[in-house]
Amino acid sequence: MPSFPAHPGEWPAWNWSFKGIQMGADGAPVVMSILNVTPDSFSDGGECQTVADAVTAALRQRDQGATIIDIGGESTRPGAKTVDAEEESRRVVPVIEALSLEKGLILSVDTRKAVVARRALEAGAQIVNDVTGLGDPEMAGVVSRAGAGLVLMHIQGEPGTMQDNPCYRDVCSEVADHLASRLAQARAAGIPDEAIALDPGIGFGKTYKHNLSLLGPGGLDGLLRLGRPILLGVSRKSYLKTMLGRAVEDRLAGTLATMSVALARRSAHILRVHDVAPAVDLVKVWRALDTAA
Repeated sequence: MPSFPAHPGEWPAWNWSFKGIQMGADGAPVVMSILNVTPDSFSDGGECQTVADAVTAALRQRDQGATIIDIGGESTRPGAKTVDAEEESRRVVPVIEALSLEKGLILSVDTRKAVVARRALEAGAQIVNDVTGLGDPEMAGVVSRAGAGLVLMHIQGEPGTMQDNPCYRDVCSEVADHLASRLAQARAAGIPDEAIALDPGIGFGKTYKHNLSLLGPGGLDGLLRLGRPILLGVSRKSYLKTMLGRAVEDRLAGTLATMSVALARRSAHILRVHDVAPAVDLVKVWRALDTAA
């Protein structure tokens, strides 16, 4: 897959393929919506108290234009407490089972535990979004056997301690090198390259300056050279608090601005967001204006 060149009007095809699903043929970025069934996520924890609540929210996100629904049962915000696999499964599996009855939905499970991933895939999920990038040694085998899609994210440390003095010599090259090694690990387990997307992990074991380096000019070039689509998760994150002084609920403009810059640099293929309708509008308007005669 060629990396996006930073030239107006050019949107080369990219490819993320698994379980009979193929994305990126027209070059357009896609929107992945965040559906947290947790009491303590940093932005929307506690909003989905029941399976019915979660299904209603997911269908609303679909109707707003989300291509993928990413369902998470464990908060990975800085300092979050670990949830055991049984509780996490109890939160996500019934929601996935219910949503799998809806035709045309692409479902992702946001988990770092292989046992939860296996149960979610059996319930109807098609993607595993792993914030630890195969930190669980059983994860690659679970994904491979299911023929599922996989998101490999970079993190330094683990969610409970990741913001305790993260340190890099060169954050951009180290993130790219780390994900290159995890890509090779996935490949060795039998997961085809075309089933894998990469996430630089903005806010995961990174300071404000580290995040800006990754999001700044050329910051993701090393990742693009790996030839896999990039998932960018910047929605409402704390770098915007530092930059703008805004509370979580007031960071939409900053989120959209960040994503717009990423689209201009052709350095994002999948946008993971809380606010689906504005993100979908951003993609539509940006692409229309970028290719206008």
